[in-house]
Amino acid sequence: MTQINSPLQTYDIGIGGMTCASCVARVEKALKKIPGVDSATVNLATESAHVTVSDPGLQEGPLRRAIRDAGYEPLATADTESMQTSGPWTGFAPVAWGLALSTPLVLPMAGDLLGQHWMLPAWLQFVLATPVQFVLGARFYKAGWHALKALTGNMDLLVAIGTTAGWLLSMWLWLTAHEGHVPHLYFEGSAVVITLVLLGKWLEVRAKRQTTEAIRALHALRPDTAHLVTDEGEQDVPVAEIRVGDQLLVKPGERFPLDGELRDGHTQVDESMLTGEPLPVAKAVGASVTGGSINGEGRVRMQVTAVGHETVLSRIIRLVEDAQAAKAPIQRLVDRVAEVFVPAVIAIALVTSIVWLLHGAAYEHALIHAVAVLVIACPCALGLATPAAIMAGTGVAARHGILIKDAQALEMAHQVQTVAFDKTGTLTVGQPRLVGQAAAPQQDATTVLAWAAAVQSGSEHPLARAVLAAAQGMALPVAQDVQAVPGRGIQARVDGRELLLGSLRWLHEQGLDARLWAAEIAQFQQHGASLSALAERGPAGVQGLLLMAFGDEPKPGAREALDALRARGLRLVMISGDNRAAAEAMAQRLGLRPENGEVLAEVLPGDKAQAVARLREGGRVVAMVGDGVNDAPALAAADVGLAMGNGTDVAMHAAGITLMRGDVALVGAALDISARTVAKIRQNLFWAFAYNTAGIPLAALGYLSPVIAGAAMALSSVSVMTNALLLKRWKFPDRAVGKSKSS
Repeated sequence: MTQINSPLQTYDIGIGGMTCASCVARVEKALKKIPGVDSATVNLATESAHVTVSDPGLQEGPLRRAIRDAGYEPLATADTESMQTSGPWTGFAPVAWGLALSTPLVLPMAGDLLGQHWMLPAWLQFVLATPVQFVLGARFYKAGWHALKALTGNMDLLVAIGTTAGWLLSMWLWLTAHEGHVPHLYFEGSAVVITLVLLGKWLEVRAKRQTTEAIRALHALRPDTAHLVTDEGEQDVPVAEIRVGDQLLVKPGERFPLDGELRDGHTQVDESMLTGEPLPVAKAVGASVTGGSINGEGRVRMQVTAVGHETVLSRIIRLVEDAQAAKAPIQRLVDRVAEVFVPAVIAIALVTSIVWLLHGAAYEHALIHAVAVLVIACPCALGLATPAAIMAGTGVAARHGILIKDAQALEMAHQVQTVAFDKTGTLTVGQPRLVGQAAAPQQDATTVLAWAAAVQSGSEHPLARAVLAAAQGMALPVAQDVQAVPGRGIQARVDGRELLLGSLRWLHEQGLDARLWAAEIAQFQQHGASLSALAERGPAGVQGLLLMAFGDEPKPGAREALDALRARGLRLVMISGDNRAAAEAMAQRLGLRPENGEVLAEVLPGDKAQAVARLREGGRVVAMVGDGVNDAPALAAADVGLAMGNGTDVAMHAAGITLMRGDVALVGAALDISARTVAKIRQNLFWAFAYNTAGIPLAALGYLSPVIAGAAMALSSVSVMTNALLLKRWKFPDRAVGKSKSS
C-alpha cells in the first residue's frame, strides 16, 4: 500500500488472482460500493488498485477486505514487487506438469492415425488425468465459484464445467461398464483442455509482467544515496532523507540524485534520458539540473529544488503508470460472450436431459446426451483462438525484426490513423555531424580543420568525434598542453599557436569578434545547427579561424518509409523539442509538410504525452514512434507505442512494439502484421463459436454422441491452430520495407 498526501487520500493496493477484464470490473465494483470511496481504478497490467478516498477516516483495511470478499487476494507492496521482478519462466511448473501428464493420454489418438492401438488401461488414464483435473485445475474451480457467487460467467467457469463433465462422464462409463468391455473414455480431453488453457494463462501473466519493466527501468535511474554537504563536511545519506534546500555534491560520472540548481562548478550533463538528444549540455552556476541525468567531467555542488513525487523523473514514472492499464479489446469481447454462454450451455444441458427423460429415454442415455452438450461446448478452441493467433503473429514478426510484447498494441495497430514520430534518433541518425564550416578570410579551410581535429584528438565529446570524422585521412599535427575548460571548450598549442575551440559564447568572453561570420551564423542557425568555432590567441587578441556547424542527418530510407505510410492514408506528425525553424528544416528533408500541421516543434519532454493526447482528440487512433526515456510517457499514452531498438531500454519496455533494427520502414510492416493477426483472431473466434453453435443443437437432439462431440472439439482446436499458423507465410507488405529487409 502506498499512501500519498493530498486533499483526497489515495491508496495503491496490490491484487493477486485477477485473470481477465471481468475480474477488473468485479474488483472496481466492490471497491466503489464502500462509503467514502471517491473513485477506484484497477490496473490489470500492474495488478493493483488505485483508490481515492474522500472520507479521511477510511483506512486501507476495509478496502482490502472488499477485495478479499470479491474473491481476490490483497497483496503487500513487497509481494507485488517480487512478482514483477520474477524470471521469464516463473509459474511455468503447472504447465510443465500438465504437459507431462497429458502427453501419454494423447498418444493413443496419434496411434489411431497410424493404424496402431495404444489405448491405455482405464485405471492408468484415471491416474494421469485426475491430478490435472483437480490439482492443476483447482484455480479454475476457485475462479468459477467466485464468478457464480457474483452471478456472472467467465472463461474459468467454462473450463471448470466442460472439463468436469468430461471427467465425470469418463468415470461413469468406466464404473458402469460390463465386465470385459473397454468403454471409450474422455479423460484425455479434459486433461488436454486444462493444460492448454494453463499455457495461455501463463503467456498472459508473462506479458503483463513485461509491462512493469518500464517502471523498474525508470526507478533504476535514481541513485540510492547522495553526497550531502554539511557543516561537518561531506557525508553519504539515503536520497529519501534529502530535503528541499539541501546542498549536494555530485562527482564526475555520477547521476544527479534529485532536481536542483548548480551552486558551484561547471560541467557537461548528459540529459539524453530526458531529451533524447545525444549532445551533452553545458551547465554553469545557476543552471537547473534534473535527477537521473548524468554528470560529465566536472565536480559540482547543487541545491535541491524538488524531492519525492515532485521531481521530473517521478512525474515521468507516474505518467507511464497511468498509461499502462491495458485491456485487450478482443479478449474482453470473449469474456462478455462467455458470461452469456455459460448459463446458456448449462440450461441447454439440463433441458436436454429433462426432455429425453420425458420422452422415455433411459437415465443413462439422457445423461450421455446432456454431457455431449457440455463436451461439445468445452471452450478449448475458444480459449486458443486469441493466444494461438497472437503467438503465431508475434513469432513471424520477430523473425523480421519486429518485437511485439503487448497484445493490446497488436490488436490496435491495424486501426492506426495517425503516426507520431520523435525526431532525434527515430527519424534522424542521432549522431552529430559537421554539416557546414566557414574559414576566416586569409585562412586555408583544410589547414584550420586539421588544427581543430588535432586539438580534439584525445576527446570523447560527440562534437569532437564529428570533427575527427570530417578530418579523416588528413595528416594531423600534434597538440600540446591540451586543457579542457568544463562547459566551455578546450585549449591547446598546435604548431606553436595557442588555439581555443569551443562555444561562441565562451570565445566571445575571451575576446573573439564573431561579426566576421555574421551571415554564416544566421544561415546555419536558420537551419537549426549547433555552432562552435576555432580561434587563436595572439598579440592582437583572439582571432577567429574556423566556424563549424553541427547537425543531424535523416536516417537512410526514412523519407521513403514515410512516403509509404502516407500512401496507406495515414496522417504523419513529427514531434520535436527543437525550435520551429530547425524542426521544419529537418521535416522538409524528410518529406513532411509543415504547412499541413505535420510538425509539432518546441515540445518540452514532459509535454510529449499531452501532445499525443491532443492528437487522439476526436477518437483518432494514434501510434507513437520514439526511442528516448522522454518518449516513454508518450509511448504509453498512445494507442500503440513503437520503440526503436537503437533507443533506451525504458522506451522499449514502455512500448508494446519494438522495432529491433531501428528502421523506420518497419513501422509500416508492424501495422500490416497487426492487421493480418487480428484477421486471424476474428477467423478463429468465428470457427470456435461456429463449432459450438452448430454442435450444441446436434448434441441436444441426439445426433452427436460424446465420442463425436469429443472429436469435434479436437477438430475445432486443430482448425484454430492451423489457421493461426498460416501467418507464417506473411511477407513484407511493400517495396520500402522490402529494401529494409535486404539491407
